[in-house]
This record gives sequence, structure tokens and C-alpha cells, in this order.
Amino acid sequence: MVKTIAEINEKIKAGKAVVVTAEEIIDIVAKKGIAAAAQEVDVVTTGTFGPMCSSGAYFNFGHTKPKIKAGGGKALLNGIPAYTGWAAVDLYIGATAVSEDDPCNVIHPGNFAYGGAHVIEDLVAGKDIRMQIEAYGTDCYPRKHLDSLINIKDLNEAVLFNSRNGYQNYNVAVNLSEKTIYTYLGTLKPKLGNANYCSAGQLSPLLNDPFYKTFGIGTRIWLGGAEGYIVWQGTQHNPHAPRTENGVPKRPSGTIAVIGDLKAMSPKWIKGVSLSGYGTSLNVGIGIPIPILDEEILKFVSVKDEDITCAVVDYSDSYPNGKPDVLGEVNYKQLKSGSIEVKGKKVPTSGLSSYKGALEIATDLKEKIEKGEFLLTQKVADLPCGDKAPKFGPLKERPVKEGK
Repeated sequence: MVKTIAEINEKIKAGKAVVVTAEEIIDIVAKKGIAAAAQEVDVVTTGTFGPMCSSGAYFNFGHTKPKIKAGGGKALLNGIPAYTGWAAVDLYIGATAVSEDDPCNVIHPGNFAYGGAHVIEDLVAGKDIRMQIEAYGTDCYPRKHLDSLINIKDLNEAVLFNSRNGYQNYNVAVNLSEKTIYTYLGTLKPKLGNANYCSAGQLSPLLNDPFYKTFGIGTRIWLGGAEGYIVWQGTQHNPHAPRTENGVPKRPSGTIAVIGDLKAMSPKWIKGVSLSGYGTSLNVGIGIPIPILDEEILKFVSVKDEDITCAVVDYSDSYPNGKPDVLGEVNYKQLKSGSIEVKGKKVPTSGLSSYKGALEIATDLKEKIEKGEFLLTQKVADLPCGDKAPKFGPLKERPVKEGK
């Protein structure tokens, strides 16, 4: 049995496609088996909703009278620095940007109450944003100062562009030290006081197609409550991570770069977050539809939490110092039970990503496909996987010679 995306799209248009979530497919396979389920089901929807630091937005605010060249100058959005080095009136703001007067971690741990991610959320929510620009002035762009309120509805374009989202599996963070530490995986109590993780497990998009067979560059996805696209592999994309027998990576591995119309998104699914002692990040909602083209793909999407293994890593020493040590491996069923065992100790667990949110995304995507409002796309290129994929590694530091 082999299907094509074109055939599935025709069924979607006719209202005859069978669409289920990655949670629902598990029970279907248990009752009917792989072969029968692959014959019956056309699309499986996935979802994830959690902090994704490598996110940001760019927009064009339009020419002023007289004109101003922000490029090469300085721009602030609600006091948060935006990157000006693209052009005269194009700006980019990153999720982790903080204001110049934020004390950061001078008084440790810092609060990071407002940053680039919050500006993006406020834009999506339709709030006015104060934009301040200082420029050096040119003959064709003579204006040097601008202090104005902007609103997303008045921007020429507003685009979410995230260079690394949807991480395919990740570490479980613990703390072996004697003091509390603050990380991008949250606050970690001393002496194995807690364990934090960040994945939707069996609902997570890249874990349901571990070799990226059905999606790649050009794939239409659910992004921030609207439509978006995968445009490239994400930074730090690493398909070479060790895998289980069912192909699921056991370490941080594949990532995707995504893009979408910020004006169509919802602040429910594009939400700024503050991580004490670390900084700001952006909670991003992503859903990827997986067409069931054959039995192999159906087998992949029926992955369960207990089939997904990840590494427990000490974030007080091993992670910050780049050591490869792991304290053990656990699966997502164990993590979601509320506790795991590390070095003989029962450690309470907590997830930074929202499984409830991920399920809501997968369900919304399912309903849109069933209504014919969301068609599948044929990827135009594969994401790197296998021997030809570049390997992600650490910076090769070289000392700077005198005079350079």
C-alpha cells in the first residue's frame, strides 16, 4: 500500500480524508495493527508548544517624511534593541534581546521581565509598540531621529522567522551541585532536587518522523496559530545523534528553520517568557501534518512516550563545561509520571513545554485538514539526514595573534 500527497489532498478536498492526532494513532494501531491502520488513516497531526530561543521577527515599518535610514543606526522597540543592519526601514528583533538598562544577572538571579520575545507577543496581540530610531543621516535619508508608536496592522510586512525550532528530543536537566542554578531549562535545585525536560514526547513533530521522510524544505506547517513553512534545516541540526532501534534519536538532534505571517498569528501561541537567571525566550506553537504514505511512516508516527529515550545531564558541570557525560537515560513515560531515578535517588520531574498545548495544536490542525482548510505540500528538498548531513560541533577556538 503506497499513497501520494496528491491523492491525500484530493481526499481532503472531498472531505473524505481520515485525520487523527499522534496521540489517537497509538490506540488505533494497538487495536487494528500497522497494516490496517496505514490503509485507513491518511494524515497524522503533531504538535509542540514550548520555549524556543532561536526565534525572532522582522518587519518593514515604511518610509517617513523626511526619510530615515535605520540601517547602521540604533533602534529600540519598547526599549528593547532591534537589529538595524538590513536596510533603511527593515528591522529584526530576536526573542532573547534585553534592554540596555536591564541589570541582567548583576543581581543574581536576574528577573528578565521584558525582552524581545515579549515585544513580539505584544505585536501579535495588536498592542502599540514604541519605536525609537537614531540614525546618522544621508543625502537621500536626511532624518536622524524618530520616536513613534507602531502597530502590526500598519506595518507593511511582519514576519516570524525562527532559525532553530522544534528540537528533535533534548536533555533532561539536573543539578548535582550544592547550590541552586538557573538555566534555559528552568531553575534546578541542588543535590538532584528536581529534573526539568522540554518536549511533547509522543506528540512532538520531529519525533514522529525521525528521518524527516515526509517533511522538509517547503513543507506547510501550523505555526503560531496560522500557516507557516519549513524553509531550511535549523541551526545545530544534528541527525547523527545515536538512535534507538525504532530510529528515534536519544540525544538532541534534528531542528527546523520556520517562517510565517506574524499578522495572522495568535498571542496564545506566540508568547514571551522570562526564565529567571537566564533571560527571555519565546513560546512557539508548531504543528506538522504527517501524510501516511506507507506502513513504515505509520510505524514511525505510532511512537509512544515509553519508546522515546533521552539523556539526563548535569547542568552544574557537564553541560556548561562541554563534557559528554550523561547520568543515565530515561523515557518520556517515566518523565511524565512525575519522578525519575537518578543515581539511586527519586527525583521529581517537570516539563517546560505544554503537552496540553501540543495536543490542542495537533487537534486544531486535524480539524482544519478535515474541513479542507489546510492542504498538504510536497517538500521541494529533504532535510539533511545520514552520511551527507553536516555534523554539528563546538567552536574551534584559535588564539588571536598580536596585531590582528
